[in-house]
Amino acid sequence: MPVHHLVEGPARAPTVVLAGSLGSTLSMWDRQVGALTEHFRVVRYDARGHGSSPVPPGPYSIDDLADDLAALLDTVGAPRAHIVGLSLGGMTAIRLAAREPQRVDRLVLACTTAAMGAPQAWAERAAVVRAQGPGALADAVATRWLTAAYRLEHPADVALLVSMIAATAAEGYASCCTAIEHMDLHADLARITAPTLVIGGRDDPSIPVSDQQLLAAAVRGARLRIVDGAAHLASFERPDVVNALLIDHLTAAGT
Repeated sequence: MPVHHLVEGPARAPTVVLAGSLGSTLSMWDRQVGALTEHFRVVRYDARGHGSSPVPPGPYSIDDLADDLAALLDTVGAPRAHIVGLSLGGMTAIRLAAREPQRVDRLVLACTTAAMGAPQAWAERAAVVRAQGPGALADAVATRWLTAAYRLEHPADVALLVSMIAATAAEGYASCCTAIEHMDLHADLARITAPTLVIGGRDDPSIPVSDQQLLAAAVRGARLRIVDGAAHLASFERPDVVNALLIDHLTAAGT
């Protein structure tokens, strides 16, 4: 399925694709673009059911989302690209990297996991969103995206993220919840051949450091970096640290 996307940076530079969190739009990566376009052609996009992308009827699967990412690579003329995925975007990236390893050059898995556990909780979340809309969850979700200290100091950022989540199409949000509910990517991890960096937020209440450690142990040769002072949306809360990690990993020579 064609998804809404932006392409920024030098046309002849290596391509890096940024895949975002459940409930986000491509604007969640605003704080990465300036740093990354010094080195890369940057492609960021709205997942199906989010932002300005189409909202097909659900349910969706992780394979559906990986299909969209593969199609996006074709659309932007990138047979092979670096992929950076955060949360749901990281799950999508795991699936694509395992399923179509020839398409992924270097891989970054940020604040993500191979399985979220408690499938019933995701079914319940989908039901709430279909009945009441994502706005019913927006405040709670944004609270998990940012540390308490950051929320206190940056109320405008909190309001921005709450609005982003609340504006997501109910069908899109709920159908992606179903994809997470039925997802188990543990078998995929050993099939990843791309040089991989795993990034976690030290204070992430959604996907704890232990999950990041499991990812890094299961993906051959993966490196793990934990970002202090960051919750689930580490790229938004600590762009200085995350951008440096991304550039270091994506510009590294060899494997």
